[in-house]
Amino acid sequence: MNHFPQGRVVLAAQNLVVSYADHTALAGVSLSISAGESVAIMGPSGSGKTTLLHALAGILPPSGGDITVSTGPAPLRLAGLGESERSRLRREEFGFVFQQGFLIPELTVVENVALPLLLAGHARRSAEADASVWLAKLGLGGLEKRRIGELSGGQAQRVAIARAQVTGAGVIFADEPTGALDSVTSTEVMSALLEVTADGSRALVVVTHDEQVAARCSRTVRLRDGRLDVVGATSEVSA
Repeated sequence: MNHFPQGRVVLAAQNLVVSYADHTALAGVSLSISAGESVAIMGPSGSGKTTLLHALAGILPPSGGDITVSTGPAPLRLAGLGESERSRLRREEFGFVFQQGFLIPELTVVENVALPLLLAGHARRSAEADASVWLAKLGLGGLEKRRIGELSGGQAQRVAIARAQVTGAGVIFADEPTGALDSVTSTEVMSALLEVTADGSRALVVVTHDEQVAARCSRTVRLRDGRLDVVGATSEVSA
């Protein structure tokens, strides 16, 4: 597992621009995210929230600006990386939790969680052992052999959280992770996600429309028309 000093910047965007034909989704966004932080990204529909998350995660190459990732032994500039290296970052250094989970229904719970390790070349036995440890941490011990269709919505999201963390990723990205859940289950899933930053060694980035979810994060940034509208601690932007 990667461990970084609390407060060390693990992800930094400088003057990030993303354009599609005649539409600019991001217009010069600069943002730094440190180990130990949980950062909520908020804004109205079409403000660029998910575009920003996808750009930070190396899924969407920006039209301008640059992103520096410092989750490994040396900083990496995404603009200088080919697709194979960006894919490696997404597979090994980043973890992802989406609203619908994107779990594979044909696989068991433990196989879903172990999948990133298997893709990285780990032996099946050790990969599934590591997956079982994360499942137990998230209260899913004993469910390893179940299929995804046999789980509740909250259980499935915790499987996705386990999968996101099993590689020891330095940054976890979550896109509306509680959007399809009831309020009680949403609270439980968000608690599980916030455990990512509990030891101060990793960062969590959450796109959400839910003020209650954002209020539990250590910092909230708000986008409007592709630009940062507010950046600050949650207590500051909620006042």
